[in-house]
Amino acid sequence: MIFGINAVHAALSAGRRRVERIFVERGRHGGRVAQLQSLARSKGVPLELVDEKQIQRLAGEHTRAAHQGVLASVSAMPYTDPEDLLAGCPPDAVLLLADGVEDPRNLGALIRTAAAAGAAGVIIPERRAAGLSPLAAKAASGGLEVVPIARVGNMASFVKRLKELSFWTVALDAEAEKPWDALDYPDRLALVVGGESDGVRRLVRQTCDEAVRIPLSRGMESLNLSVAAGVCLFEALRQRRVRRAGPEGAGGR
Repeated sequence: MIFGINAVHAALSAGRRRVERIFVERGRHGGRVAQLQSLARSKGVPLELVDEKQIQRLAGEHTRAAHQGVLASVSAMPYTDPEDLLAGCPPDAVLLLADGVEDPRNLGALIRTAAAAGAAGVIIPERRAAGLSPLAAKAASGGLEVVPIARVGNMASFVKRLKELSFWTVALDAEAEKPWDALDYPDRLALVVGGESDGVRRLVRQTCDEAVRIPLSRGMESLNLSVAAGVCLFEALRQRRVRRAGPEGAGGR
């Protein structure tokens, strides 16, 4: 099951996996629900109206505040082979590596940020990390259907592989000397964010080309992972836009 209007709509639109049936809580109206119903009809996907108790039973107690009265039964989202993902990367590809993110909602939010920034893919570890669960799909708000997700057995080895392919690898590290906006981000970029407790693991951090931090106001220890990733990804995109605009566009920096 996936749940939430955006997640279900994106699954229908993207067509990356089979949508078997959609469930909508009776009494749910409005433009977004109507659009979803119309899209389901056009795709030939059965849509069933159910009462509140039934939809809560289908969704599970942990989603009570999140399902928005819309669920869908879908096939599992396939992971992309890491080498296939790399083979499809353009010269200016941006990748996001999530090194040991355990909360599926944080993973989903990171995927949403990566999708919004136009990332070519998100890479996660095979073990001791969140996977593509319904909670991750809901937090991704449709991003799961847009961005390829690959799993790797060894993140440090994958960072080395990226460097062989001319990616500049940058770790987000609260202890780094360089602030996030003092780095010249290249077009071919891999940004690495760490887990909720320990950050980027030591060996992965040592393997990266650079590390940056985001200075925070006094009394605040950290940012949400997806917010921190967004700060760096959109700074990289801003710098890219300035470079492509040339000297005449430098005033927008």
